[in-house]
Amino acid sequence: MSKIQTIAAIDIGTTKIVAIVGTKDETGNVNVLGYGEASSNGVTRGSVQNVGDVSAAIKQAVQNCQRASGVVFKKVFVGIAGQNIRTIETSHTKVIEAPYITQSDIDGLTREVYSLIKENGEEIIHVIPQSYTVDNSSVGLNPAGCSGKSLGGKFYVVIGRANAVQKIRQAIEMAGLKVVKIVLQSIASGDAVLTDDDKEVGTLVADIGAGTTDVAIYQDKVLRSISVIPFGGNAITEDIRQSCQILARQAENLKIRHAAAIPDAGSERTLVVVNGVGRTDKEISLADIATITNARMDEIVAGIANALNESKYGDKISHIAITGGGSRLKSLPTLIRYRLGKEVEQIKPRNFSAESCPKLFNVEYSTAVGLLVKGIEYIDNYNESIGKNSSVDQHTEDTTPNKDDGSEHEEKPGNEPSEKKPSGFVAWFKKTVQSFFEEDETASKL
Repeated sequence: MSKIQTIAAIDIGTTKIVAIVGTKDETGNVNVLGYGEASSNGVTRGSVQNVGDVSAAIKQAVQNCQRASGVVFKKVFVGIAGQNIRTIETSHTKVIEAPYITQSDIDGLTREVYSLIKENGEEIIHVIPQSYTVDNSSVGLNPAGCSGKSLGGKFYVVIGRANAVQKIRQAIEMAGLKVVKIVLQSIASGDAVLTDDDKEVGTLVADIGAGTTDVAIYQDKVLRSISVIPFGGNAITEDIRQSCQILARQAENLKIRHAAAIPDAGSERTLVVVNGVGRTDKEISLADIATITNARMDEIVAGIANALNESKYGDKISHIAITGGGSRLKSLPTLIRYRLGKEVEQIKPRNFSAESCPKLFNVEYSTAVGLLVKGIEYIDNYNESIGKNSSVDQHTEDTTPNKDDGSEHEEKPGNEPSEKKPSGFVAWFKKTVQSFFEEDETASKL
């Protein structure tokens, strides 16, 4: 597996679907080879509603991506929106037989967590270690090498709704592709815009999309909490449309050109003219647009504040990063800073290179870039785990399959891997990702 492979990802958004393909270069940087997008139909607030329409849009985005990159791919990483998941916190302890704790013990503890919380009709998306103990004494996030009789851990578990996951897979498969791994979109966005230092010092990421605002909170380099606010940029557009009694495209144009989170001085004296539909032109006050926008943004900011409070990390978060298309709203950082008393910065995706795709260095593409970053991380963890002949290490934080969740692509983890013949999770992981390599190696240049 010494050859660096190309990785592809699909971001299914409310207004657009993005296909992106890339690899990791010799210096370890993520390098985007190309991307394509298509208007999103059949998606409501990030959730797939019409599988056929979404599949058609995915096909178009993939075709555009393949033309731009010259790379044909068949397997993809794909995002799932925050409103389609639930989260729980859980603890678990296991007895250690050997004198010292190994990575295999840590992996085994994680696999047991999957089996303990499994319910019918759901699929586990991520299992994220929060801390470990050895003989009830805290050892942080690296218990390997410690001596003790018991290993315990606290975990943050992200669980997807079976129906939502099934629709995503159906749309991908109808487009002629296969899903390697489903990734929570808010986690992907965090990986696209944050550095390790950001995650260590304590940062909240608010990805303000068209349909929803996804929130992820990091502290001490660990994802601590995720939540979703059921409003995004489209809510502002709809508020303007209804209040001003104009067309949706006119409302969107007014939002982009004139809306602000905090009203501008003198806006009450400024009027804009909108072309009438079967009647005379209509004059609209910028003060009215400002009032409408400010009311909706206050609601979104209140949701961010609530996410901070419920996470129990509010006093440890020093920085708020906003991204996504909705973060472009004028004076939004000022409003959030005023309401929450935190430093606020709009951040574009930055943990990658893309000389041929400068458009990707915009806040609208944070999730798409993040999905590619997570996909490459996933493959790197696979290569490392095979090299160690062990299951994925704790930093992978995500994939453990469950056969009863309705997925035809994953199997329930088995026993600990043996040196000669990996079984259970390792066998599944190796089979899934190796097939990814094998199929994509047969893909030809366009």
